Amino acid sequence: MSYHLIYDGNCNLCVTFTKLLSQFDRGQIFDYIPMQEKAVLSELGITEEDCQMGMILVDADRPESRWQGSRAAEEIASLLPFGSGFVAAYRSIPGMKWMGDEVYAQVRDNRYSWFGKTESTYYADYPFGCNEDHCSSSSDKSN
Repeated sequence: MSYHLIYDGNCNLCVTFTKLLSQFDRGQIFDYIPMQEKAVLSELGITEEDCQMGMILVDADRPESRWQGSRAAEEIASLLPFGSGFVAAYRSIPGMKWMGDEVYAQVRDNRYSWFGKTESTYYADYPFGCNEDHCSSSSDKSN
């Protein structure tokens, strides 16, 4: 089970989320690609326009399986221990899914003004292509 999480490496909120998730997961389920890595995204068939709609989760074994925005957040949560139960409960509450989608869109569209923008792109400790035998650290690139 392996997934690529594409995040905004210049967004303070996105970077904080990526750091927390990578500390929790430690590369077991997810690897990370900042939206600023155009060459890697091109390999996956992801455009700059795609990135404007929010974070993207790609199934590494079936790259045609993708989730974006709030759906990506839900899928990430469902992949974590006990997460699928929380996601199911969230989706079962009338209006909650719609509200979550709307909140995600507002945060996505205002992320720099609300949470700030980094001076340089953040690269996670478990980058795209990372595996148990070889994994470059974020210290290899700007932090």
